[in-house]
Amino acid sequence: MREYHAVVCRICADAPKRILDWGCGYGQVSDLLWRAGLEVTAFDYRPDAEEGEWPLDRYPHLRVRLSRDPRRLPFADGAFDAVLSCGVLEHVEDPDASLEEIRRVLVPGGIFYVYKLPNRASYLEAIARRAGLYYHGAYEHDQVYDRRSALELLGRHGFSVQEVRRMNMLPLTLTGRLAARAARPIWAANRALSAVPGLNVVATNLELVARTR
Repeated sequence: MREYHAVVCRICADAPKRILDWGCGYGQVSDLLWRAGLEVTAFDYRPDAEEGEWPLDRYPHLRVRLSRDPRRLPFADGAFDAVLSCGVLEHVEDPDASLEEIRRVLVPGGIFYVYKLPNRASYLEAIARRAGLYYHGAYEHDQVYDRRSALELLGRHGFSVQEVRRMNMLPLTLTGRLAARAARPIWAANRALSAVPGLNVVATNLELVARTR
């Protein structure tokens, strides 16, 4: 949740009026965006769901737009000032088609925030793979990226990348009371280590902020 709060703080610095939470999942970030005063639209692709708008199970004050189409977004051209991908772009069936749709629903000069994009050189992903745990690339449509391939992907779909970072040097999914008590120092150490040039080459994620040209 500290990571999600950091994402929302970065987005709020740009003050977009209308933002699409693309692939909202349970809705944690949608809720934080809503609480920050943004006009957020939660969207999720669910192949077996009934299409339409429904209350989010965990955040019933918010509604989610569900679709069975893995590419097409059910929104008008220029419907949003910003789109957020938080742990989503790496899972889509057709990244090129998805980015064309994202660009379509953004206003000219709209912002695309990409968070938790798996870094191909991540040491934690390598450990998970060798330990028989889940790692990005294990599922059919999983993709992993490096800085060059991420920039190239966004660039060929008309996005100008303004920020790119390597983030998350420590595992952030620990559970239990000890993890809860240690959340603040773990997060502080994680941010500090992620800022070290050279060391952060093996960070877990890439983060990008881009605008439509």
